[in-house]
Amino acid sequence: PDMAKEAVDKALTDARLGYASVQQAVCGYVYGDSTCGQRALYQIGLTGIPVVNVNNNCSTGSTALYLAAELVRGGRAACVLALGFEKMQRGSLGQTFSDRASPLERHVEVLAERHGLEAAPIAAQMFGAAGREHMKMYGTTPEHFAKIAAKNHRHSANNPNSQFTDVYSVQEILSSQPIYAPLTKLQCCPTSDGAAAAVLASEEFVLRHGLQAQAVELLAVEMATDLPSVFNDKSAIKMVGYDMTSRAAQAVYAKTGLRPDQFQVVELHDCFSANELLTYEALGLCPPGKAGELVDRGDNTYGGKFVVNPSGGLISKGHPLGATGLAQCTELCWQLRGLAGPRQVPGCRRALQHNIGLGGAVVVAAYQLGFPEAAVTAASVAGVSAGDSKDEFQSAKIFRIIGQGLETEGEQIVKKVNGVFAFKVTGGPGGKVGLWLVDCKNGRGKVEFNGQGKADVTITISDQDLVQLMLGKLNPQQAFFSGKLKMQGNMGLAMKLREFQSRVGELKAKL
Repeated sequence: PDMAKEAVDKALTDARLGYASVQQAVCGYVYGDSTCGQRALYQIGLTGIPVVNVNNNCSTGSTALYLAAELVRGGRAACVLALGFEKMQRGSLGQTFSDRASPLERHVEVLAERHGLEAAPIAAQMFGAAGREHMKMYGTTPEHFAKIAAKNHRHSANNPNSQFTDVYSVQEILSSQPIYAPLTKLQCCPTSDGAAAAVLASEEFVLRHGLQAQAVELLAVEMATDLPSVFNDKSAIKMVGYDMTSRAAQAVYAKTGLRPDQFQVVELHDCFSANELLTYEALGLCPPGKAGELVDRGDNTYGGKFVVNPSGGLISKGHPLGATGLAQCTELCWQLRGLAGPRQVPGCRRALQHNIGLGGAVVVAAYQLGFPEAAVTAASVAGVSAGDSKDEFQSAKIFRIIGQGLETEGEQIVKKVNGVFAFKVTGGPGGKVGLWLVDCKNGRGKVEFNGQGKADVTITISDQDLVQLMLGKLNPQQAFFSGKLKMQGNMGLAMKLREFQSRVGELKAKL
């Protein structure tokens, strides 16, 4: 529940929305009892909305995304929350129930008939066998798989959300503990706990709420499942989902009119390094049999044709099954908005997602900025354009005075308050919504318009009411109970608003 709450709070803060705006929710997890999604969301709020729980093996997170998108596109809801979370048992994936048919028993039969079974984790055997087939068919080498793992570990060093951030050489990866040839331990995703969330909304909802600045458009999201070839062709490559990945990818390209080479960044399902290599071909990033050459050219990392898994991928970022697909979505949104920090892909305009679950299901999605002209990227937040628009708000003067106070008395205020406030100011000129981040927690504190940091408490109030509140003309309790003032997060911290109100005399003089 704590992980889920953190993910949802961050997603809602990023979207500049309260939980009351969410009309339906889709929650994904693999290991848990029924209605875990409700348990995770009830701590956010009890609003009575429909909550649907989904389980689609390792593609569970993207399945939640897919269903949320279908609800919006079908007109069933204008704003839907997709949440994925997982708390996993130690060790490799295994069968939970032994008294009923396994969903993977026919897949295992293909593996046994084609490659036999060994004393190794079954998932590693499946994807490792597919890697062996590729080596035999196209001359791929163990070094190609190790290079992919080294690339992902290297990328993860710049991701503060990654489970691991260690960097390894190709030789260190090849020399690590053998799991199932050609796979070694450092080419396999770890056991992980985690959560991720995304808010999906219709274009009309985005426009009505003035959210164009951060809106990312989901151009297409397609799901496919196993085809007859997965069992009939006796191929480990097809058994682990090559054909259904290709089918979903082609559906995305057909729907968007885009080619694979028109995407700059890709987050794909590298549960094992072998699967990343296979997926290059299934997605059409290169022709069949040419993935090894793509790796050798460096066309899967910075400076190459694509940047694949800038987050570090499942191998290094981690793979909490229910959360993975939504973590991929999060990374791609950050990349498109220019907010990925040291791992930012230069010139990122379009992004591609791939998330697969054996048994089987695959989701492929395409993204781009919804309103590029309005997008608030890291550069524009610091630039003149964002600064100009904030001055249209009456409350901009309030935040300027608070900022001046932090400049002169920042250390004392930070010591008293010790928290970060996000002020979502509604009812600006033309119905605009502004977001001010007031950091009274770090250093001497600071005030940012459209700041991207994490807030401890989010306060939603109209432009006019905020001025009245700070001037002492609006009672905070009355404003709260009448619905004029909404607070989410650390309520105790919200009570420290009086530290800002203590400057009422100064505010009156300046306003």
